[in-house]
Amino acid sequence: MIVTVASGKGGTGKTTVAASLALSIAADSGTMADRPPLFLDCDVEEPNAALFLHPLIQERREVGQMIPEVDFDRCTYCGRCAEVCQYHAIAVVGERVLVFPELCHGCGSCTLNCPTGAIHEVLDVTGTIERGSNGRVEFGQGTLNVGEPMAVPIIRQLKQWLIPPDPGDRAIILDASPGTACPVVESMSGADFVLMVTEPTPFGLHDLRMAVEVARSELGLPVGVVVNRDGVGDRGVDDYCAAEGIPILLRIPLERRIAEAYSEGTLLVEALPEYREQFRALYAAIEKQLEWGQEAAR
Repeated sequence: MIVTVASGKGGTGKTTVAASLALSIAADSGTMADRPPLFLDCDVEEPNAALFLHPLIQERREVGQMIPEVDFDRCTYCGRCAEVCQYHAIAVVGERVLVFPELCHGCGSCTLNCPTGAIHEVLDVTGTIERGSNGRVEFGQGTLNVGEPMAVPIIRQLKQWLIPPDPGDRAIILDASPGTACPVVESMSGADFVLMVTEPTPFGLHDLRMAVEVARSELGLPVGVVVNRDGVGDRGVDDYCAAEGIPILLRIPLERRIAEAYSEGTLLVEALPEYREQFRALYAAIEKQLEWGQEAAR
């Protein structure tokens, strides 16, 4: 089962929830012993889950995107490549062909449509992907190079590298970036369930609405909510979830000891082991939500 942990708003505790969920599943005796959970940090612009999970990195790869390179001995400057590029990543000016890698989406249209075969593709390295383990959880993360604008190719290649074609009942947790932009959509794509982490404030509710819209309406994925810092704000999140039929699967109270543990780089379930059972129950509740959804679809 692939679960993407997301949040419309930054700073809601998304990584804390995602990493705590993975560790709690790993600590569960029996069924997970031979198939440890896989955790992917898909917040490639600012990955930080490794600060809490402390994995030993075993393999690293440079990744990026294929961009056009022009063979000027064969180019006739006809401009066909620029005509077919939807993203204006290539332009023909007189007898010059200009390529803008930061705009290129790697679709290959220019290569396919060049009448003289003057364009081939080369790898433009934009980041790295890594894999490792902390002994309990298998770990992967992507890192976008500073100054690069496109995170989606890094996330896509991280998923292709580490998620098996048929994950079966293995627990795979993806920690998405905050917001609702393309990197979040890529992190949700292919998931079985999206777990939204929010806080009970007007700002949290506003961004939760947008994130739910992406997951449910655009991608057709089932959604559940974790309310972090429960006890502050108002009832807006509760009322919204009730009206939309979105289950609130876990509430984490606003407590000083949780904040102190986080500030020291210690996960909730390590600082307060009593929460491990709650996160195991959270995973079981996600499985139950999927079972109900499958029964309803029959």
